[in-house]
Amino acid sequence: MQEDVVKNLEEKIKLKDFKLHSLLEITKSINTNQPINHLTKIFEFVLREQLGLDKFILFSKEEDEWNIFLKIGIKGKIKDISVEKDLLRFKDVTVIESSHKSSLNQFDVIVPVFHKSKPLAFLLIGGLLQDREKMGGIIKNMSFIQTLTNIIIVAIENKRMANATIMQERLKKDLEIAVELQKQLFPAQLPSNQKLDVSAKFLPRHEIGGDYYDFIQINENEFMICIADVSGKGISAAMLMANFQATIRTLFHYQNFDLEDLIKELNDKVINASNGDKFITFFIAKYNAKTRKLKYINAGHNYPLLVSGNKTRELAAGCPGLGMLDELPFLESEEIDIHPNTTIVLYTDGVVELENKEGIPFETDNLLKIIKNFYPLKMEDLNNILFSKLEEWKGKNDFIDDTAILTCRIF
Repeated sequence: MQEDVVKNLEEKIKLKDFKLHSLLEITKSINTNQPINHLTKIFEFVLREQLGLDKFILFSKEEDEWNIFLKIGIKGKIKDISVEKDLLRFKDVTVIESSHKSSLNQFDVIVPVFHKSKPLAFLLIGGLLQDREKMGGIIKNMSFIQTLTNIIIVAIENKRMANATIMQERLKKDLEIAVELQKQLFPAQLPSNQKLDVSAKFLPRHEIGGDYYDFIQINENEFMICIADVSGKGISAAMLMANFQATIRTLFHYQNFDLEDLIKELNDKVINASNGDKFITFFIAKYNAKTRKLKYINAGHNYPLLVSGNKTRELAAGCPGLGMLDELPFLESEEIDIHPNTTIVLYTDGVVELENKEGIPFETDNLLKIIKNFYPLKMEDLNNILFSKLEEWKGKNDFIDDTAILTCRIF
């Protein structure tokens, strides 16, 4: 009799030591910041090798979605178990006697794991009913299994959150770099003299935008103006636009491209840089002050507006947007005479697509009406008026897109 008591006591001590050792091992791994797969291996080892479980599945929640975190001793996919529909109702350890779900019937016990009433995981254990002795042992250790699972899941969730924080910090740094890079895209100064008056204004929808405008003085008598809008937003769009702007300046300064060759080269660059995921609408014009000729190509961009006296026109000749097609199916350019006191207004679609509270877009007609009324003003004043009219139009609505306007008066 005494021998049985001693043996029973020894078994209890042995079991207690095993539990303590397992918890210490996991705690040590957590404190030394071991990777998730290392924690998972310890958890699997304890359940399989030390508790003798050879069939179990662990569901855990990640980013508001329940997924299978660990699956042991089960062949094939678990198709018809829905955590929301089938498992959330279990608050305590439950023996499965029968279920209408065939996948659930292959398990014997459901072990729910909660943290402050929030469900973290569900451990389903199978292969017990055939062995009553094993079943009894597992039931006795169920509290330990719950505790162990809780520790593991919370630790893994903490690591995921820490990794997410690190990623957010990296993204924040990348965003800061991209914002600074984008500032460099736009010309620091625009000319305002007896020959011409150029002004521009840009309002990004978010911290970083996908619009771009530029003015390049080629020589004493020639200059180039352009505007562009990349599909998509964010850092990747800004990086593509930065590469695009650098290519334009390089080709103009070092290779003296004509506009047709430039457009073909830019189309290839966008295709290669974006892998076909993005495209850029683009307008470019080159002006010669001696000949008073302006040559332009419009690659799928909103038509710039030209106002000269009582006459207005849209600059529409061109081709599809850059990066849409490997080969441009057609490419047109147009050369026009520029009369004294001509105003050209370049803009992105954030201007004409801006909606008022009734959901009506601003559209080109409203833009043209304002330009006709105020085009003799200094270009900076004209831009300020245009943006104030956009503010009035949208009311309490937000700007729905990046918004850029470049105006050029040629005397």
